[in-house]
Amino acid sequence: MTASDPSHALEPSDVRSTRTAYDTVAVDYERLLRSALAAMPMDRAMLGAFAELVQADGGGPVVDLGCGPGRITGHLHSLGLDVSGVDLSPEMVAVARRTHPELRFDEGSMAELGLADGGFAGVVAWYSIIHTPPERLPVLFAEFARVLAPGGHLLLAFKIGDELHHLDHAYGHELSLDVYWLSPDRIAELLNQAGFAVNTRVVREPEGHEKGPQAYLLARKAGDRPAGTTGE
Repeated sequence: MTASDPSHALEPSDVRSTRTAYDTVAVDYERLLRSALAAMPMDRAMLGAFAELVQADGGGPVVDLGCGPGRITGHLHSLGLDVSGVDLSPEMVAVARRTHPELRFDEGSMAELGLADGGFAGVVAWYSIIHTPPERLPVLFAEFARVLAPGGHLLLAFKIGDELHHLDHAYGHELSLDVYWLSPDRIAELLNQAGFAVNTRVVREPEGHEKGPQAYLLARKAGDRPAGTTGE
């Protein structure tokens, strides 16, 4: 799918505005956040825990949904995971491909992934569910469950709250972007309804320029991986 695809006309307006916003900031976003993980030990800890869980179950492909310029994708690759990325923004995908030429990045929507059923041992959505209106999150979580193998692992990160923030300026650019702050309890409830068991919830206070607390949820899709599965 490309930015000129006629099917974009059928998308919700918030999806189009999100794509446009991230197309606008893609180059500067990558530049400004390139080394951000180095100063965020809790983020690295959660990503490391996710990687260990996937590897302990025999490994297998992992997908970073809403991957942006691939900074989290690249970090997961450095932890030994077989990881690829998907993003709504073609400009973000282009930046990711230039920045991490050894990895695969595709354009796509989290609500309608062009990925096989049960094909992944892990899914990461790192601050990428925050632009979807809460009433449509069940669609995303059903899609995450569809592409995960039984027993597969899911890691979410998002901003905590129960409110909508609208951005008119970010990463040095004028734009129009909605950001939803979400309740960990509500997200856990929606994940349970989609067939996940939430096994870890971490909440941390804001750091640096953050304006509110942050949440990380680790969940597992119901079911067991077949005996002898190695992820190869």
